[in-house]
Amino acid sequence: MAMAPAAHETFKLGEFTVPRLWVGLWQLSSNAWGTTSVAKIRQAMGRHVDAGYTAFGPSGNSCPVAKLLILVDLLCRHADHYGSAELIFGQFRSTLEVPESVLGATKWCVFKPMTVSRETVEEAVRQRLERMRTARVDLLQFHWQDYANHDYIGALEVMSQLRDEGLIANVGLCNFDALRTDEICARFPGLVVSNQVPFSLIDTRAAWALADVCTKHGVKLLTYGTLCGGFLADKWIGHPEPDPYAGSLNPSQRKYLDMIVKAWGGWALFQDLLVVLHEIGERNNGASVSNVATRWVLDHAVVGAVLIGARLGCTEYAADNLNVYNLALTAEDRAQIEAVLARSAGRRLIDTIGDCGAEYR
Repeated sequence: MAMAPAAHETFKLGEFTVPRLWVGLWQLSSNAWGTTSVAKIRQAMGRHVDAGYTAFGPSGNSCPVAKLLILVDLLCRHADHYGSAELIFGQFRSTLEVPESVLGATKWCVFKPMTVSRETVEEAVRQRLERMRTARVDLLQFHWQDYANHDYIGALEVMSQLRDEGLIANVGLCNFDALRTDEICARFPGLVVSNQVPFSLIDTRAAWALADVCTKHGVKLLTYGTLCGGFLADKWIGHPEPDPYAGSLNPSQRKYLDMIVKAWGGWALFQDLLVVLHEIGERNNGASVSNVATRWVLDHAVVGAVLIGARLGCTEYAADNLNVYNLALTAEDRAQIEAVLARSAGRRLIDTIGDCGAEYR
């Protein structure tokens, strides 16, 4: 039985009130995820607006302005690394009657040594303003590769100034661990509103020290990898372990298959988890495996939103994803999930892989 539409859940992110499900656009980075025309991608963005992927921002009247919240997850060094996501998003927003009613988020990722100055940081911000066709970055998420180089403090100092000057609405972190998140939030109280990190039934590292740090400083987690590249889905029930080198998997799937098989507990145990999630979904008005997996993450108080990657114009599950808002897991549901997780090595990933973001450093 299909579930009736539910009211969207929201949370406060800096000055904005935003939904708890976001559309992630990092899959526009490469044809490896599947490709289509820019026109079809923009049409798909419009479909997400129609489906109700909205947030609410400040308004000059008593009625809030409806806003689409699309995460433009562009990974940059000094040149584009994640393709044309910002450009496509900026083009889409510019076609709207009220472009300012659409909220976008992006990244600034520093992988190589650079000279941190007011000029270099502002240049990176203005590049995003130009590409996204906006006067202010709604959420700038900052990744710094080398913790041994403490220039990330200087970069955040400039970002704080740019926020005060109106070029940035909100500053977030990306793949920062508990230690550095605590350091930054103590140094710049109230500056950081979010930290984008992996969090799923398979990868629960964010639920430990990082969750405590973020709760202490009022920072919300924006989680990716929550569906493990699409493996946490009904279609994989009873499916044999795929060959990562056969050419049928996209880059995300190869990454998460490696974690499932080599670090978490193996394909057979993963099948047990899928079956349990399916049973729980059946008890809850036919919710999908993906719905249950997403709901489990959203139910952690420190989590603000789940970022669901969409191959816009190729493969989308906008309607099914919204069913998450109807779903309420029971104590029985949670105990059934926990019984499987207890048989895995998931709770030891923080020791074997390291804290959130360690796998990228």
